[in-house]
Amino acid sequence: MNQKNPQAFAADVVISGLGPTGLTLAHILGKRGHRVIVLEKEPVFYGNARAVYTDDECMRIFQSIGVADEVAAKMMPETPVQFVRKDGSVLGQYRPLKRIFGWPVVNFFYQPYLETQLSELLARYPNVEVRRGRELVDFDQDADGVTVTHQVTRDIRFGETTGDRIERDIDTDAQTLRARYLVGADGGRSPVRTRLGIEMTGRNFPEPWLVVDLKRKPGRDGLRHLPYFNFVVNPRLPVVSCVQPDGFHRFEFMLMPGMTREWMEKPETVRQLLADYVDPDNFEVKRKLVYTFNALIAKEWRRGRVLLAGDAAHMTPQFMGQGASSGIRDAYNLGWKLSGVLDGLYADGILDSYGKERHGHAKAMIDVSVFMKDAVSMTNPLATLLRDAVLRLVRAVPAIRRWTEEGGFKPLPVYARGQYLGLKRRGRHGPEGALAPQPEVRLIGGRRVLLDDILGEGFAVIGFNCDPREGLSAGQRDDLARLGTRFVTLYPYAGRPQGMKDVARSVSADLPEVEDLGGHMADWFRKAGYRARGIAILRPDRFAFGLAPAGQAGGIVGELFRQLGLQPAPARRHAA
Repeated sequence: MNQKNPQAFAADVVISGLGPTGLTLAHILGKRGHRVIVLEKEPVFYGNARAVYTDDECMRIFQSIGVADEVAAKMMPETPVQFVRKDGSVLGQYRPLKRIFGWPVVNFFYQPYLETQLSELLARYPNVEVRRGRELVDFDQDADGVTVTHQVTRDIRFGETTGDRIERDIDTDAQTLRARYLVGADGGRSPVRTRLGIEMTGRNFPEPWLVVDLKRKPGRDGLRHLPYFNFVVNPRLPVVSCVQPDGFHRFEFMLMPGMTREWMEKPETVRQLLADYVDPDNFEVKRKLVYTFNALIAKEWRRGRVLLAGDAAHMTPQFMGQGASSGIRDAYNLGWKLSGVLDGLYADGILDSYGKERHGHAKAMIDVSVFMKDAVSMTNPLATLLRDAVLRLVRAVPAIRRWTEEGGFKPLPVYARGQYLGLKRRGRHGPEGALAPQPEVRLIGGRRVLLDDILGEGFAVIGFNCDPREGLSAGQRDDLARLGTRFVTLYPYAGRPQGMKDVARSVSADLPEVEDLGGHMADWFRKAGYRARGIAILRPDRFAFGLAPAGQAGGIVGELFRQLGLQPAPARRHAA
């Protein structure tokens, strides 16, 4: 390890911010045994929803930290997303059902539920400490670590009385602590990013929207006619109608010319707007607020031992529901790399790949969200006629309709060419630097599980119809074992070797074998050019580092260690 004085550090990592990004990162590091201190400015969670949606990629991340089943139990999976007119007639739909990554693509949630669950589940890690009502006010870094100054929050947004605020302003109680790294997951107004002086580029949108969060009153009905998420493309007043679990519901109304913030937030105005869609008497208004939105991304995501994640690194318009999801992806990408550096497995330089990889994908999500915003908020009569004609054409052409319904417009989880940790991508659609599928697999005894549950937390080497260890030297196997690598052989469903003669030639008995029930990974190998046999090395975040013919994994392993900044076994022995 590169740590000179372990006793000087109160934590391996300080995380500033306990939103979905900070919570996910705390779980990742906590599960891997690292000492984590989370500073959260607010003494309690915000009691209303902000984010409402997450996707299959993020559910796979929740699976990796052992919380997916708990959070999924309070979600609305596979809910169609629609473009509709005010009368509810459908212009276009998004309703993907394929589970390429093992989970539903569409999942609507109620953010207070999600944050509360993730926070409570942190209790399983005694090495993770959450300090609520403490705000980061300064930090200073050197070659070995970061000194963080924090104090009782002086200006809180919710959850306390005015008297408490006065008392907090008087007693600041400034304290310092040392950590090896600091992660700013502290929102769009990030104090960490501000103190680093890192600029954001992009656009601010002046169009204000009124958001109204509702809760159905006990014993009342009123939502059966709104079973799906709807973009109401009404040129006179664009509206978003968002389903949520347990009778929660959100409406967003675009402010038209002449509408002021003050007028829109009046109770009588809110009631009038709601009455076009629901009976207002059946609901409690939990929140009403006029807001604007931004499409911004930080120029730098790392400076020394300080890194940015979530809204601190990028702000995404809400029209694709990707703001919180992008932050969760940040946490996963950063978490395994930071853990490996802390354990001395990888060189510190691997952290430079975090921003390089995530920047392009986050920017792609911002761009498609802006495009969706433009499509939803059109008010020009000619433009709306053209948009509606395009949507009708899409539904009329089967191939295009399937493409849109299955989410072909959504940016794929693929890192930009030349900007990722892995082998050079072969061809435009090569698998290197892309998220590998996660099929449901069948074990030898018949049990069905998702593939990642077999692969563990570290690197994985998968042999398609072969032993993935073929061609590896003893030293390379030792090196991979040191990284926590697991080896698995994958067969197509019903393609396992059988008969005494075939079994004698097949893989060894100590190697896990699985069958791909849905064929997602078998198809992935075939599309990569390995129709019969092949090897894939997957990173801990399940992006493909590289693929090779069966028996030729040795060359990939050497490149893996080079990119991780480590000496492979032969070099170490030669040096000895």
